[in-house]
Amino acid sequence: MKVFVTGASGVVGRAAVRSLLDGGHTVTGVVRSEAARRAVAQLGAATCEVDLFDTEAMADAMRGSDAVANLATKVPVGAQALRPGSLDEIARLRIHGSRVVADAAAVAGVRRIVQQSLSFVYADAGDDWIDEDALVAVTRAAEPVLVAEDHMAAFTRAGGEAVSLRLGLITGDDANTRWLLRRARAGRRFTVGAASSWMHVLHPEDAGTAVTAALAAPPGVYNVGAEPVTRGDYSDVFAAVAGGPSARRLPRWVVRMGSDKLEMLTRSQRISSQRFSDRTGWYPRHPKLTPEWLDDAV
Repeated sequence: MKVFVTGASGVVGRAAVRSLLDGGHTVTGVVRSEAARRAVAQLGAATCEVDLFDTEAMADAMRGSDAVANLATKVPVGAQALRPGSLDEIARLRIHGSRVVADAAAVAGVRRIVQQSLSFVYADAGDDWIDEDALVAVTRAAEPVLVAEDHMAAFTRAGGEAVSLRLGLITGDDANTRWLLRRARAGRRFTVGAASSWMHVLHPEDAGTAVTAALAAPPGVYNVGAEPVTRGDYSDVFAAVAGGPSARRLPRWVVRMGSDKLEMLTRSQRISSQRFSDRTGWYPRHPKLTPEWLDDAV
């Protein structure tokens, strides 16, 4: 298949491009800088520069593609997330950018879209398992994620095929993981939420292979991640790799200051990805969080 990838130079984007090329697909990646163009071209993909909010230009760029993987994000790292307006750009990409992608794909005759989404949208469920039918908790931070999923659902209702992948927290060779490791090395607080609560995590490589698997998935929303891990075990892995003390949680006033931005990261979410595995045959190559996940982030 010919696959058009937005956000091709990002963490998930690069992993997806590698996986797609390994699967024999032809890839064109959208880039926004010369450094990004070189990085994507070195993987073996074609590149293009296009305004992600220009429907006509996007349709022209997509024309001839069989599928679009919309992976463009702008995630604030670490303390940057606490700054006013820190989520504005990523919210615009999710609310308006995903609509442009859907509209442009329809104009260009592209039949399938794979949309990057997040599993953080689920409500806190304690120790109960969460599947795709579970309750979501709509907050100001979560709403743009769900709006993007709604655009994909509308694309499917109009005759296309859209798949939204609710990815777990990316943990590996990425900026957020490196930030956490730096704080762990310095013996500083870096965790939020109760140690016994559950997290949904995902190695970047597995995010990439999930995008490839989604090309053949029935339309809909799917969870994608490794085995759930408690926050206590998650922070212990970071402390062990960093050689620092066991992690202490950030004070509650920091979480309050972060409002709904940080509140999503404190929810207990014991999430199952079994539906996606059952329908596509995808399984993570990194099924359980271990210190080896952080090898490339050290």
